Amino acid sequence: MVTTENDMMDFIEEYDVKFIRLAFFDLLGRQKNISIMPNELSRALTTGMSFDASAIDGFKSIADSDLFLVPDISTLAILPWRPQSGRVVRMYCDIRYLNGEAFELDCRKILYRTLSKYQESGYEFMAGTECEFYLFLRDDDENPTKVPYDHAGYCDIAPLDKGENVRREICLELEEMDIIPESSHHEHGPGQNEIDFKFDEIMSACDNLMTFKNVVDVVALQNGLKADFSPKPMAGAAGNGLHLNLSLYQNGENLFVVSEDTLHAFIAGILYHIREITAFLNPMEESYDRLGKDKAPKYIAYSRNNRSALIRIPAADQHHTRIELRSPDPMCNPYLAFTLLVEAGMDGIKQHMHVEEVKGDIFEHHELLQQLPNTLADAKKIARESSFVKNILPQDIIDWYCR
Repeated sequence: MVTTENDMMDFIEEYDVKFIRLAFFDLLGRQKNISIMPNELSRALTTGMSFDASAIDGFKSIADSDLFLVPDISTLAILPWRPQSGRVVRMYCDIRYLNGEAFELDCRKILYRTLSKYQESGYEFMAGTECEFYLFLRDDDENPTKVPYDHAGYCDIAPLDKGENVRREICLELEEMDIIPESSHHEHGPGQNEIDFKFDEIMSACDNLMTFKNVVDVVALQNGLKADFSPKPMAGAAGNGLHLNLSLYQNGENLFVVSEDTLHAFIAGILYHIREITAFLNPMEESYDRLGKDKAPKYIAYSRNNRSALIRIPAADQHHTRIELRSPDPMCNPYLAFTLLVEAGMDGIKQHMHVEEVKGDIFEHHELLQQLPNTLADAKKIARESSFVKNILPQDIIDWYCR
């Protein structure tokens, strides 16, 4: 890993790097970037490179002029699909004002501050993501259609599964960027795929997820296809989920293994606050067409085995005990999502909350269970009125999401 400016300059010379993408994210987690050449790197690392913040949706309410991008050297990665001569690299950036102060709507920085706060007490949060996406054909003019690439089902193989070579290319491109997928397979929907990642520190897990989505888009385009991460690309077919896995460590020990009470308290905190944060986990109107269908959760409950539960504890050896939250979809901003989930789980621990597992069919117990919001409008209203959310996120982010 490149960790210093000298390391970075040696890397750029050794690999014949000619363009550096300075990448950042808007409030919805959509990647943006500006490109510079190596002779501008020193300035980027000291004062940052300016961009027009008023042109970024959600930023203009705070910043009406320039903001500055300062690269995070540790995120340096070659973009393997770009030319091998005169290579292109990418670094994620902190967003700052001219005076060096952090921009308050920088979602990576918001997550960083949350993690740093708990790190002082020896806590470390590990995360893994499972992201689903569809592959659709393009027409003769290369415009995307809603015709699925294949009609295979869950874990089918070729020739039914036409996406296996696309997934292979995605995984190999990621491997070149030092991101190692754990597994990949065809999902339930026609043309639907999933690629999962091993546990990592939360910030790295978020960065890797955003890199993954970029790679999927690029590889799909190179194969004449369109990747679709939206929560409900096809009516009557399975929606796209983004299952988020979390573990809590302290002094190198997995606290979910060490203490059943800690595990239950963390789960209870998320379940207690889930309605307040759903607008950030499911930010589109169609997100709510997915929930409650095809194993996507609707009722607020946890189970060790039931895949219809909002939170489940996947089967694993005891050293890798984790929780899996199944409601988010790939259109969420993972930096905000994990910020809220960490704070919700830790609130459960602080308040000594407890929750009982729902056994058997979740739907048999539905009369006793709360539900997730039915619509985006409902979720926005709950988020807008939440004192919990107001204590965590800047008011401008809340206002933008709940507008």
